[in-house]
Amino acid sequence: MFKPLIFLLILQGIVHAIPSGPKIKLDSATVTGVTSGLVSKFLGIPYAVPPERFRAAQAVPPYKGNVDATKYGFLCPQQQIAIPQTGLEAITNIISTKPELRDAPGTENEDCLTINIIKPSVPSLSNHKLPVVVWIHGGAYQVGDTASYDSVGSGLVARSIQLGKPIIYVSINYRLSAYGFLGGLQIFQEGNGNLGLRDQRLAIQWVNKYIHAFGGDPSKVTLWGQSSGAISVGLQMMTNGGNAQGLFRAGFMMSGAPLPVGNITKGTGQSFFSFLASDTGCSAASDALACLRALPFPVLKASVDKTPSFFSYEVSLALVWHPSVDGVFLKDNPQALVTKGAFANIPLVSGTVDDEGTLFGISSLNITTDADFRSYVETNWQPRNPVDTLDQLWTLYPADPAAGSPFDTGKANALTPQFKRVSAFISDSIQNGPRRLFLQQATTKAKVFGYITKRLKSTDGIGSYHGSDLVAGIVNDNLIHFVSDLDPNTSVGVHWPQYTTRSPNLYTFPANGPPLITQDTFRADGINYLNNLALVAPFVL
Repeated sequence: MFKPLIFLLILQGIVHAIPSGPKIKLDSATVTGVTSGLVSKFLGIPYAVPPERFRAAQAVPPYKGNVDATKYGFLCPQQQIAIPQTGLEAITNIISTKPELRDAPGTENEDCLTINIIKPSVPSLSNHKLPVVVWIHGGAYQVGDTASYDSVGSGLVARSIQLGKPIIYVSINYRLSAYGFLGGLQIFQEGNGNLGLRDQRLAIQWVNKYIHAFGGDPSKVTLWGQSSGAISVGLQMMTNGGNAQGLFRAGFMMSGAPLPVGNITKGTGQSFFSFLASDTGCSAASDALACLRALPFPVLKASVDKTPSFFSYEVSLALVWHPSVDGVFLKDNPQALVTKGAFANIPLVSGTVDDEGTLFGISSLNITTDADFRSYVETNWQPRNPVDTLDQLWTLYPADPAAGSPFDTGKANALTPQFKRVSAFISDSIQNGPRRLFLQQATTKAKVFGYITKRLKSTDGIGSYHGSDLVAGIVNDNLIHFVSDLDPNTSVGVHWPQYTTRSPNLYTFPANGPPLITQDTFRADGINYLNNLALVAPFVL
């Protein structure tokens, strides 16, 4: 039974006398935002009733009263991240400032399911039905928030006005880490897996219902994500048997595609449920899950923060908290669904940076020998594949620094004798391999486009690092055109052709100079090998 929403909002302290600022109507409520230059913002609007811990969220009942939407809402609880120390100032600065790699500033609260809308403030556009882009932030499903991307959203909308292709930007908070991706048998039996992804779906349904009030067109929604946000876009395409339910018409994926994952009752799903229960004393309870639900938040958080993060040596991007096959949101290993074509038939853009793995390779600088590298792969990435099936991997990803990542930098950037090898392996296991597999399958169903960027290649130690395309806004104009017209071409420079099986075209941003077209055939033997290993035995268990 829902409590009256007006009471819930009063408890949150976000309903009071209507302040000055732009106003819209949601149901019988007046929602007041703020205007800044070319854009108006409506921030921190709850899209769900405050969720019960480890249970699926429920949509808000009709809005009533006055809603203050002038500031972002609470952070969803973050996982504490231990930052690797490399001694390189450039790397330290990047990690400490990139939202998807660091603890977000702000107040954490389990009542965090809010949505934000940034729209043109230009009066002549106020009544137009504008295309909409829904941003799903990254952070390896462990950290991330929406307030950290305020300048991204504001800048994108302002730029869209300048280009004569105005759009509306929406961003969503969703549950993370154990709070959004707890696994184990009890969670499976209750049907409460993949809560973070289900939060996203609920927010997308909110957009479909309410975006018209902000001047948006619910039939022209594009999902946009980076890193785990991009993976989420792919997974939103796979749930519900691949039926998008008219909620979105396209996807734009940066540095992420559906990854191979295991069953929620096995591997890390059960083992880390058991860890939390044991660490908090809940393993002695008759119902460990009920005990975890009843814990004071600081007690649970202290235990969650003891689990490995994406900068931990033993994990890197073979994550602890992640989407799983739960029988509700995900019915099968996502990469198996990719090969079956069991995903929404919508236009796509999917791209990567050249050196995806370097930022995560720095968590493994203690790997300095061939034996170290083999042990790292066998233990952390391929524990379910017999060792003798990995023989090709050692030659396809050699120790020679000139073959590693940052690619095309010779022997430079070899932070350790194995760093560039580890980084190349991570790049192709997590980003390039899944992206290529997804595009190759998607092109048989819909209009798709691929890209790769080698910009910022000179970044000390890590080259064209993960997220550098987002930081530099490299594809912003292409994104705006795609959201508006389902075509990333901007009429400036070389034409961006579709990606096909016969001609796997990549719109390529070289280290210097204008974009050009290359083929998605680099490291074909290595990437095919890694993709085949993942299909046999998912490395994210």
